[in-house]
Amino acid sequence: MTIKINSENEFPASAAANWELDKIVQELRNARNDWRSQRGRSREPGLRELPSRDLLQQIIRDLCGALFPMRLGPQELREESEDYYVGHTLDAALNQLLQQVQLELFYVARQRGNDKGHDAGLKIQANNIVRIFAAALPNLRRILDVDIQAAYQGDPAARSVDEVLLCYPGVLAIIHHRLAHTLYQLDVPLLARIVAELAHSLTGIDIHPGAEIGSGFFIDHGTGVVIGETAVIGERVRIYQAVTLGAKTFPTDEKGNPQKGLPRHPIVEDDVVIYAGATVLGRITIGRGSIIGGNVWLTRSVPAGSNITQASLRTFLPQEANV
Repeated sequence: MTIKINSENEFPASAAANWELDKIVQELRNARNDWRSQRGRSREPGLRELPSRDLLQQIIRDLCGALFPMRLGPQELREESEDYYVGHTLDAALNQLLQQVQLELFYVARQRGNDKGHDAGLKIQANNIVRIFAAALPNLRRILDVDIQAAYQGDPAARSVDEVLLCYPGVLAIIHHRLAHTLYQLDVPLLARIVAELAHSLTGIDIHPGAEIGSGFFIDHGTGVVIGETAVIGERVRIYQAVTLGAKTFPTDEKGNPQKGLPRHPIVEDDVVIYAGATVLGRITIGRGSIIGGNVWLTRSVPAGSNITQASLRTFLPQEANV
């Protein structure tokens, strides 16, 4: 749509602005109501329908502070008050998370035809989800410590583990992913996806919350990395910028609609290194200890200990890999 401004639309610079807001607000209301009626969407007056991206961003920021208080917590924090800060911050963050979990559960219930959707059972379910999530945090911290150490050891430019935690986008992305994956496993996929997309916006690293990633994972540089929903990554794996672990094809049902949830992304076994720009597609396996060179396009499995480069692919057995 092209909007033209002519002399009849122009006002002198000194003229008071008249935006005709009442008219615009009414037309926007009409547009919203048309969209909702076309999709059979309705909501109770005063009820927020969906979780808040902004509030989730604050929740994740607080959880990061609680996980790493003296490094990602507030500037004025001192070690003697560390436990108090962690307890207070977790209490606030988990209560806010509980509200967001309830919103997702209520939303799903309405989508399934339960217009009331606010029964005590859903509130109990939300409480249990957040309780399990909270109990998982100490173990997540220990796994993240291994990830951070792997980043420090994997980059000769890193001067300390503290620098890695404070500065590296790959570490920020994996912190978000481990929190998002826990939510995904607890069957609140919308919240999980929002958390993942917050990291994507901040780092340029796109990890679907469904991806299973072992400890000691390091993404160096990171911009442009894509890891799909059903990818499985083993221990001590290192990847570089612009690597894609994606799907090769999308199976469809009898109506031609893509079938969701099927395994369609690679399995990367332990101790694999994948260099910048490599594209690995489909439900294939990259064997333990393999090295995948930069800009390789790989659509078939490779055995353990393989060293795959663009040149080697020309002579690699056709049944094992191709470009």
